[in-house]
Order: sequence, then structure tokens, then C-alpha cells
Amino acid sequence: MTEELGKIEKPDVERFKGERKLYVVPLLFTGKDSPQEYTERFELYWQQVSEQITNQEQKIGGVRHIYHESIGFGGEDGLKIMEQLSPPSYKIAKEKCEAGALMEAVELAELANECLDWERCLMLGFISHQAAEKISDLYRETSKKRYEYISQQIDETLGEDEVAILFIREGHPVQFPQDIEVFSVSPPALDNIHRWLRDRSSQQETIKEPEDDTESE
Repeated sequence: MTEELGKIEKPDVERFKGERKLYVVPLLFTGKDSPQEYTERFELYWQQVSEQITNQEQKIGGVRHIYHESIGFGGEDGLKIMEQLSPPSYKIAKEKCEAGALMEAVELAELANECLDWERCLMLGFISHQAAEKISDLYRETSKKRYEYISQQIDETLGEDEVAILFIREGHPVQFPQDIEVFSVSPPALDNIHRWLRDRSSQQETIKEPEDDTESE
């Protein structure tokens, strides 16, 4: 069962006692060339994620385990990789680890790397339909194994009445064990980012249309 974090009232807390609990945090990224409008929303998003998790910890208990997509190492090694990969999620993870949480290895490097390679191939495009189908099948097969492994690692390390965080991209296909209560971390800033991206895409399409008309003339 998936709950939206931030909508859990105090009377609801009792029903989560003894259950395994998982906060699922959408991974967002930014770069040096990102527009300032996005960067501001990005920073607010991670601030709100941290605040929501901290508030919920006071209701249902402190975080005991940290999982992060693309990281196949636990402990300090895993945190070092996270620091390079995603500084905002690293900041949250480091704070929780200093309070007693464990950084867990949730990925199998071979599967994750193979999955990313097939994904890159798909992004390049194909001339042959047959080749495209083969690569798509390989990607789906590897992706299925990868996300099943992630689910298995969480199942094996998250104990009874414990709380964990999983940082993972939106739209992931991970099927979590049925006895884990999953909380979707979705602060207001996330909706704001989605709207901004949609508006920006629409504006770019609007700008592109007159150019296309001019070329056709």
C-alpha cells in the first residue's frame, strides 16, 4: 500500500506500529547549465523533502536504512558515491546516518550498468526495426532483473518496525513486498517543478511552430 507523505494524521500513526515502512523519494537532478528558475525550484524541492521526512520521523520513528538508485556499495563507500552522484540526497542521507541509519547497497553493479548501456542504445535510435526490437527486449529483460534485485535487497535488510528511505527516479517499476508500507514523498515543490517543465515544453513548441511554417514556405 502506498501513502502520500505529509497527509498522515496523528490518529493514523497507530496502524503503522510494527510495520516495515519505506519513504520513496523521487530523484531529481540539476546541472551547471540549468535555468535559474529550475534551480530555485530544485533547491526548494530538496528542502521540502528533508522537512517532510523529519516531520514524519517524529510520528512513526527514525530512519534506520538508506537505499539509493545506482549505488551498489554500503557504508562510507556508498555515501561517497552518493555525494558525487546527487549532493542533495547525500545531505539527507548523511544526516540520517549520523543519527544511526545504515547506508545499504541496493544495486548490483553489473545489472545497473548493463541496463544503462541498453538504455543508451535505445536513445541513439535504429535504422533496422528488427534491431530495435532486439535491443528493446534486452533492455526490458535486464531492467526487470535490476528492479527485482532492488526489491529483494530492501526486503532482506529492512526489519520489522523499521523505517527506510529509497531515493529513486520517478516512474520506476520496483514492486515492493506487500508487507512494506510505502510512503510517496511528494512535497508541493515537486508539483511546481512538473508544471514548470510542462509550461517550458509548451513554450518551446510554440516557438518552434512559426519556424517550421517559415521553412515550409
